Amino acid sequence: MSRPLLEALQRRFPTEILHCHDFRGDETAIIKRDRIVEIFSWLRDCPDTDLNMLVDVTAVDHQGNPAYQPPAPEPGAHARFEVVYHLLSLARGWRLRIKVPLTEADAVVDSVIGVYQSADWFEREVWDMYGVRFEGHPNLKRILLYEEFQGHPLRKDYPINKRQPLMQMKDPTA
Repeated sequence: MSRPLLEALQRRFPTEILHCHDFRGDETAIIKRDRIVEIFSWLRDCPDTDLNMLVDVTAVDHQGNPAYQPPAPEPGAHARFEVVYHLLSLARGWRLRIKVPLTEADAVVDSVIGVYQSADWFEREVWDMYGVRFEGHPNLKRILLYEEFQGHPLRKDYPINKRQPLMQMKDPTA
């Protein structure tokens, strides 16, 4: 079993990796959030990894899921959320999934928009749907819902019957 990306990542950032696994060639690293910008810059710029494209950013809410609990972001903490990044090396065809566990009380991670410009709308969507904040994002505001929308609808504790404030339609000719 070849795991070149995970091995290179573990050699370079041994204290930042919480867990790694490889299933059918699908390599995943769960990392601490502290040095995410440095890690992503290295993954993009290192000739051994060459992960030059951010394909997607999403999140997972693990509230009430006893089947899977992500590694704790710090000792004694419970990770409710995971921010999930999918990276690709166009030259090598390699893919790497990076997961960053976050607690409910501190659902904040640094923005990687300075490393990958494509993170802009992805991070805004995660903010809008899950309420995970991206520190340093230049325009972190709702992208799918209107600004007055209350809450984050993909959180598992979002009330299914919640009524939202009605908004007046703006006259496009005015």
